[in-house]
Amino acid sequence: MSRSYKATGINLKAIPMGETDRLLTILTVEQGIIRAIAPGARKHKSRLGGRSGQFVINELLVIQGRQLDKVVQAETVRSFPGLATHLAKLTASQYLAELVLCQALGGQPQEALFALFVEHLERLDQAAMGGVMASLCQGIFHLLALAGVAPEVQRCCVSQTPIVPDLMATDWHVGFSAIAGGIIQGQHLPNTVAESHSPRHRLRTAQGRYSFNSSDNGLNTSHRPQRRGGIPQTVPGPTPITAAELALLQRLGQPELLMVQETPGVGDFPGSLLSQPLWSRIEHLLRQYAQYHFDRPIRSAALLEACFPVTVAPE
Repeated sequence: MSRSYKATGINLKAIPMGETDRLLTILTVEQGIIRAIAPGARKHKSRLGGRSGQFVINELLVIQGRQLDKVVQAETVRSFPGLATHLAKLTASQYLAELVLCQALGGQPQEALFALFVEHLERLDQAAMGGVMASLCQGIFHLLALAGVAPEVQRCCVSQTPIVPDLMATDWHVGFSAIAGGIIQGQHLPNTVAESHSPRHRLRTAQGRYSFNSSDNGLNTSHRPQRRGGIPQTVPGPTPITAAELALLQRLGQPELLMVQETPGVGDFPGSLLSQPLWSRIEHLLRQYAQYHFDRPIRSAALLEACFPVTVAPE
């Protein structure tokens, strides 16, 4: 039986190993997530040097090892030079890579996840600076949808009543709850708050919340929460959101998205509703939701807040 295999993969992480090697975490179409050594990649003039960089897509020849595989040949197919032109683009790409690592499997084909991740890297690579946060938010939503855990933003999670935001009403709002799975109408919020503090819910939070299986893309996202230092993760409560925030959330599942730089007054979105602070609040909601469902922090988010400072409600 051959101990080598070929794969098309994109480097998600690259860390130094030993004196001259790199340890790569690669999302491949054929094998899912693999961890492989790029020998001598940190040597001057190494053929694997640039090819072992983050977000480089390669055609790989890999030798299987007992613990770690070894990359013996790599031919670059695609890179994303625009991501390195601004810290915000690079940070947003790393943010999406963290979500990919939350749901990707090893030893199984991950074609749908690979294609979706590359598509959103292309959008970030080509985006103007005013559209980076909007592109990130859509990427987060699409990755959650592929994993089968996207928030419900069209209907109330309790009553299943369709919700249409009233952009003309300044005091219009609903609740967004990671616990319930998305949008909740105002009259149901007290019940959701009570549920989040119930002993039964706290036990479920500590022992394991939900199991999702998306059969159409081969992803099995069954998940048990990690206990950091023996302490269960804090459960986020419902967050009030405005009509403008809900209107943008409802657009995230579509293939294309209104961007900040589009002409004011397009369709149902006045230009004032496409501002950068608004997109930052949408990202914060989705981050809170993703961290709850994947039970791990998104570490790139701290740097993202430095790139796009905005006042948001605490988690």
